[in-house]
Amino acid sequence: MLVEHAVVKSMPTPGTLLSRAFFEAAPERVAPALLGKVLLHRTSTNLLAGRIVEVEAYLGPHNDPPDAAAHTYRGPTPRNAVIFGPAGHAYVYAIYGRYFCANISCEIEGQAGCVLLRALEPMRGVPQMALNRSVDPGAAAKELTSGPSRLCQALGLTRELHNGLDVTSADSPLQVREDGFVTGRVVTTPRIGINPANPALNWPLRFAIAGHPCVSGPKRMRG
Repeated sequence: MLVEHAVVKSMPTPGTLLSRAFFEAAPERVAPALLGKVLLHRTSTNLLAGRIVEVEAYLGPHNDPPDAAAHTYRGPTPRNAVIFGPAGHAYVYAIYGRYFCANISCEIEGQAGCVLLRALEPMRGVPQMALNRSVDPGAAAKELTSGPSRLCQALGLTRELHNGLDVTSADSPLQVREDGFVTGRVVTTPRIGINPANPALNWPLRFAIAGHPCVSGPKRMRG
């Protein structure tokens, strides 16, 4: 069961909001900088938050060469319009007709790029995350938010309710915040779920906090 999408401003929030300028850069620069930041979803009944521990960068069609694995490869469409808009907005899309993945737009307006959020370390609202995921409340953190679809389920994120939200706005129920966490060593690998035999797709644009238990596919990691 997904939680309601509403704002309850009385709940305390960790750290400070990231600025739009933080996201107005190339995705391959924004992605590793996002590690250690806090993704927060404020609902009518809960504050759900997790530390970002794994991401992937997807480059816009202006890149040379263009990123054939990106949703923007063939230019703007109604589906990917958020990625061509201002930086710092959520791009949420559906996969397999029932799951969702969440990204954050980068670059200046009109020049597409985004970062896929692949894994979180749960911080706040863990019982509700477990309920949203239909798992035991005592399940390991990795079962809650390791993987892009799992983290969307845990935080109750959907395309209908969250696509296009400004994660840099204090009025937004979905935010990215900085709380002073020191990331430590970061590892870089090719992106996951993309044909490893195709050099046009298999770029080293996946970034993760080294050794973190919530990172998805740790056996693939190196660095």
